[in-house]
Amino acid sequence: MEEKKVYESIEADASLVCGQCQEPLVKGSAKFSYMGNAFPVELPMCPKCKLIYVPEELALGRVLKVEKELEDK
Repeated sequence: MEEKKVYESIEADASLVCGQCQEPLVKGSAKFSYMGNAFPVELPMCPKCKLIYVPEELALGRVLKVEKELEDK
C-alpha cells in the first residue's frame, strides 16, 4: 500500500476542546485548497462536528508562504 504525502501533521493537544460541541479534539485528515491546488494535512478536529483547528503559527507561517508562492507563479 502506498503511503500518502501529508504536508503538515499536528497532534491534538489534550487541552483543545471544540467550542460548539465541547468534545476534545482528535487528529484528523483534512485538505487545504488554494488556487486549484490541494494539500492533504492532519490537524486537530472535532470528532462530532468535524470543525478543524488551524493553529495561528501554521496559518500565518507555512500556509501564508505557500499562498504567496502559488500567487507568484
